[in-house]
Amino acid sequence: MVGTDVDRTGLNRHMSERGALRVRLDRLVREVAKFGAVGGAGLLVNLLVFNLVRHTTPLPVVRASVLATVVAIAFNYVGFRYFTYRDRDKNRRTKELSLFLLFSAVGLVIENGVLYTATYGFDWDSPLQSNVFKFLGIGVATLFRFWSYRTWVFRTLPGPGPSGPAVASSATDRALARARQRTGRS
Repeated sequence: MVGTDVDRTGLNRHMSERGALRVRLDRLVREVAKFGAVGGAGLLVNLLVFNLVRHTTPLPVVRASVLATVVAIAFNYVGFRYFTYRDRDKNRRTKELSLFLLFSAVGLVIENGVLYTATYGFDWDSPLQSNVFKFLGIGVATLFRFWSYRTWVFRTLPGPGPSGPAVASSATDRALARARQRTGRS
């Protein structure tokens, strides 16, 4: 019977780890969906402002794009703070906003660097080409922004650990830690 207890403990541990992994994956999928919803709305804002400025003002294409990106950054901050990451730590807003603006500026350079290269490096400056490369630049910058915002800007709240509070890198990590604690693993 001792072998049976060991087998059950191993099975329970395996099932707990699978359950915790499933919880982590489910939360990540929800986070990506929320990020995508806000980002999709921000994409529309970005492209609408870009085309409006491009076709109604004498601003060069990249300057019009930078202006549109700045408007979209402001729109996205509100969406991320109050929708996507509303459950995250709200006690350090000044630092959060500073980091958001820093990483958004890097994203702005990535996004508009693609458009700049297409426009001035390859002379692809038709309205269709500008929109294609603007969209491509947004896509590349979005990958960077997703990683940087979830890692550095909208941090999770500290969760209780076995020896007091511990800072988890995400809510899903806390769920995994609780599952391990229940099974006696560290």
